[in-house]
Amino acid sequence: MSQVMQAIAAQRSAIDAALVRLCDETTGAFTPRVAEAVRYSLLGEGKRLRGFLVIHGYQACGGGGDVTALAAAVEVVHAYSLVHDDLPCMDDDDMRRGRPTVHRAFDVPVATATGLAMVPLAAWAGYRAGRLLGLTPHEAGAIVRELMKAAGGGGMIGGQLLDLEAEGRTMGLEELERIHRGKTGALIEVSVRMGAMAARADAERVAALGRYGAAIGLAFQIADDVLDVTATTDQLGKTAGRDIALNKSTYPALLGIEGAKSRASALVDDALASLRGAGIASPALEALARYAIERRS
Repeated sequence: MSQVMQAIAAQRSAIDAALVRLCDETTGAFTPRVAEAVRYSLLGEGKRLRGFLVIHGYQACGGGGDVTALAAAVEVVHAYSLVHDDLPCMDDDDMRRGRPTVHRAFDVPVATATGLAMVPLAAWAGYRAGRLLGLTPHEAGAIVRELMKAAGGGGMIGGQLLDLEAEGRTMGLEELERIHRGKTGALIEVSVRMGAMAARADAERVAALGRYGAAIGLAFQIADDVLDVTATTDQLGKTAGRDIALNKSTYPALLGIEGAKSRASALVDDALASLRGAGIASPALEALARYAIERRS
């Protein structure tokens, strides 16, 4: 692992600590089983890529405060999406992050309620984090609005719905990318943009980081599709081969494994070109872009 990635990995404990504090401060308002399931979902092992992107989008734009609470808010949205994505009415999966999915560890009603509870929790956490950074109510609210838009019908949820509707039929590359720009890419894109907004970056930098995020979001999904057919369940921490089992169109199916890898690599090049075009020098963002396609799980 490069020195840059080692430094980034060291930030995991700060994000995890922020998530523990958030659970300690808020889950008392939930029923006991939902509170337990929220903690189970949020405090399990995860890549924390979206949280890292918040931090390094912020730092790349000159932010000097502690932005880990805002990074934690994005991770809440991501965790909620996994809880619902694994439900029997969705992808019906048994393993996530190396252990039973929430509906297997608890039950389907608890998992459903848990995901729903985490959406307002993320909005509240994001707003509070912005205010703690010294942002105005309008600025903090704008960041939360962008997060909720990315998670909603025009982004993550909309992409998930399109993905479900597409099961059992073959799609072309353009339609497949449309689905995954929403399902996976929207939250990755907004993470780095939120960091820039928290640092009060100008519109040009926010837009450039958005283009960077959109490109690596799609590259990340392509890498996921490749790993689904090349890695084991133990390596992934979730069930391998699910795309084939669900009869989904994937990048390896359309492009072949090497073609899919080439497409992902080209997207990373596009992402880094967006940074250079805006004069953003960030070894951390460059390393995270490459990690998105070079990871093994």
